Amino acid sequence: MNGIAELLESIAKGPVEKRAMTNLGVLNEAFHYAKPSSFSRSMRIDLNGLCILIISGTASIDENGVSVHIGDFPAQLKRTFDNITGLLESEGATWKDVFKTSCYLRDIDRDYDVFNQIRTAFYKEQGLDPVPASIGIQAHLCRPELLVEIEAMAMFKTTCGGAGACGAADAADAAR
Repeated sequence: MNGIAELLESIAKGPVEKRAMTNLGVLNEAFHYAKPSSFSRSMRIDLNGLCILIISGTASIDENGVSVHIGDFPAQLKRTFDNITGLLESEGATWKDVFKTSCYLRDIDRDYDVFNQIRTAFYKEQGLDPVPASIGIQAHLCRPELLVEIEAMAMFKTTCGGAGACGAADAADAAR
């Protein structure tokens, strides 16, 4: 309990810094579309040594903003996981730092079994134990050709006190 109290006291005394995060080598920013969308792919919040990453709904989109793997649910899901992995890596995080996902499927009745098999294998590949809390939701996605979209939240300690002083290398070296 003492460690938690110290962490909360540290967070309470420090500044809250937030910034958009991106990895243009994996996927583009939504505001670069021909019809721009007003959201960030993800946000980083630094709370005096505690970092929270909030990743917006991410799908099978390439670095040019083009939907890829049309009609191929397993390939779209793999690309979605790759995109989220790239965003996590851009901040020095991994799937081991992810604590929550929200998974949107266009046709949950048709695709959930395949989704769950691929997700289970992916989490096993990542060595996750425990796996993130999650919810599966049937939804109309932003593009008719997209079959799956996932939001993720991650959290980890950093070795420094804020975004201005921390970089991905510092976060990757932080004791988690």
